[in-house]
Amino acid sequence: MAIKLDNDNQDGIMADINMTPLIDIMLVLLIIFMVTSSISLESGLDIDLPKTKVKTSAKDGNAVIVSLSVNGTISVQGKAATMESLGDTIKEALANEKSDVVVFEGDKTSQLGMAIQIMDIAKEAGAEKFAIAAEQASP
Repeated sequence: MAIKLDNDNQDGIMADINMTPLIDIMLVLLIIFMVTSSISLESGLDIDLPKTKVKTSAKDGNAVIVSLSVNGTISVQGKAATMESLGDTIKEALANEKSDVVVFEGDKTSQLGMAIQIMDIAKEAGAEKFAIAAEQASP
């Protein structure tokens, strides 16, 4: 955007806005937002994990996260699933992650019977190893 005065004079005012720094800042903010939003999304459900006194080390590698909320809502990798479609959803997630590990996270007040049923469905879908997510209790 330039303003040119009709003077034949060389002392005319030339105003120009440089958009490059603005675009650079916006792209950096976009990248930061994308990285932080993907890290903060774990299961997609608000779950109050049970506390444990024993500290275990996290294993490296891919795993499928199956979540059970207090009201019985199930999600696989952050996407809602029904009990009827759970087997197919877990099988697809295991294939996408190229893994045989399922991490089960459930609210501490959720029903144990439903947790066992979900783990059984996961085993039928091809899961070989299971882990249960918990938070470390403060000392």
